Amino acid sequence: MPSNQRWSEPTRIPPDQLGGWQSLLREQHGVVSLAQLRSYGHSHHDIKANVEAGRWQRILPRTYATFTGEPGQSAKMFAAILYGGAHSTLSHSTAAEEWGMARIKDGPVEITVPYTSSATSQPPLVTVHRSRALRHITLATNPPRTRRTDTIVDLAVAAETPQAALYLVVDMVSRHAVSVPEMLACVECRPPRRYRSAIAQGLDLVRRGLMSALEVEYQERVEAAHDLPAGDRQTPFVVDGKTLWEDVTYDGAGAPLTVRLDGRATHSMAGVAFRDRRRDNAAELAGRSRLVYGWHDVHGDPCGVAREVTEVLARFGWRPIPGARECCRRLEPSATLTTPTT
Repeated sequence: MPSNQRWSEPTRIPPDQLGGWQSLLREQHGVVSLAQLRSYGHSHHDIKANVEAGRWQRILPRTYATFTGEPGQSAKMFAAILYGGAHSTLSHSTAAEEWGMARIKDGPVEITVPYTSSATSQPPLVTVHRSRALRHITLATNPPRTRRTDTIVDLAVAAETPQAALYLVVDMVSRHAVSVPEMLACVECRPPRRYRSAIAQGLDLVRRGLMSALEVEYQERVEAAHDLPAGDRQTPFVVDGKTLWEDVTYDGAGAPLTVRLDGRATHSMAGVAFRDRRRDNAAELAGRSRLVYGWHDVHGDPCGVAREVTEVLARFGWRPIPGARECCRRLEPSATLTTPTT
């Protein structure tokens, strides 16, 4: 909590309750509910006097900070939970941030409360959702939050479009140690109220080895849309004694081609850049062709990406299947290319 806290004088608290009061303030980062204040002997007049004197501040209805200054994120989360009342839990983006599945950003704390709760959203501090399944989706952390699986489902359901929900499921499930069987069990126990098909498709893509929205775009907009062979996903290669994983490889189609899908705008970490250089060098030494694409390439010009992949595949003898789509026929390799003899 802020360093300029001014809690109520100890003389306001009965001596036998002083230790509990101080522990409560530490645990809840200086934030307390009206009911808690009353249980420790604070009268309505006492509470009003502390607020008017600027020693305390009202953050939300029936919720107070026993310090001055801007509440930190932890204090805001406890305030939201206390405001939500019994059985309320951190959920959606706030739960994802607490799980380390999303970057912490400015915005309201998101909580889920029972349908019987009187709590309503209090912009800009709190967004309130409702659920009949709180007993089954809440983990007893402090403050409580929804389980990883339910957090992902909640965020997918809140997405603006089915495609956005699918991408979110692929990204979060593949990157944050959540298994597909766990997610399937969650969806079966608590069917999403919308985007069920998109969520199921996202889980199926993860099961098949796709690990990001960019990989989904590549599979759908480049491979499937242009009748390219389906590459193998997450192929292991040993580089400098370490096992690294390539996004897409076409050895199964007879071509030693690796397609790397890079969703980062820049290589901000020196270790990542070094790893990729070593991986490139190892591929070159092994005689492998490499193509690297980012989101702008795959999403903005999938036909251009497909054309380049087709050209490399053609060097190793691959040709579009008979009866291919018009788009695919336009991508047939140039006649000037020759197939190497063996």
